[in-house]
Formats: sequence, structure tokens, C-alpha cells
Amino acid sequence: MIKNITPPELEVIAKENENAVLIDVRSPEECAEGMVDGAENINLFDTDFLERIGKLDKSKDYYMICRSGGRSGSAAGAMDQMGFESVYNMDGGMLAWQGTTV
Repeated sequence: MIKNITPPELEVIAKENENAVLIDVRSPEECAEGMVDGAENINLFDTDFLERIGKLDKSKDYYMICRSGGRSGSAAGAMDQMGFESVYNMDGGMLAWQGTTV
């Protein structure tokens, strides 16, 4: 089951949850404009996206990020179907993150 979180919630989690993995599913060009500190870029539109996601440790807590929440929601849904148990989607994406500091 996918859970939605707000940028302020992610800000706290990024600092306190050692099991957290932040994944930004935007394009490298979008990520070059700014990312949440500590996030890894795995582009949703890369042909090997599902293969790369499938190699991740399913025991971790995954926090998915994109521009507005749509692509990260799709990515989180794919992860849920692949058997990941702890997947979160950041509501509003990087547009909502602006003004939040980590």
C-alpha cells in the first residue's frame, strides 16, 4: 500500500529515518535544477527503470519524488506491485517542496 506524505513530513524523515531511501524519478535535466538532499535519481522514463527498481532492497523505506506527484505516484504503484512494503509518495512533488529546507 502506498502512503502519501507532505514535504514537511519528508523533511523530518530524511533526517531521522536511517532506513529511508529517497528516489527522484524526474529526468536528469529536471534534477539538475535541484533535488532533495540525499535523493538518488532513477528516471521513470528510462527503459531500464523497472529493472533498476527491481534490484533495490525491499526491506528499506522508499520515498518517491517528482515534479508534482504524478510520476512518483506511478513509480510508487509499480514498486507496490513488485512487492515493496514501505513506499511513500511525496504529495505535490518538488513544486510543493520549494520553501522547505533540509
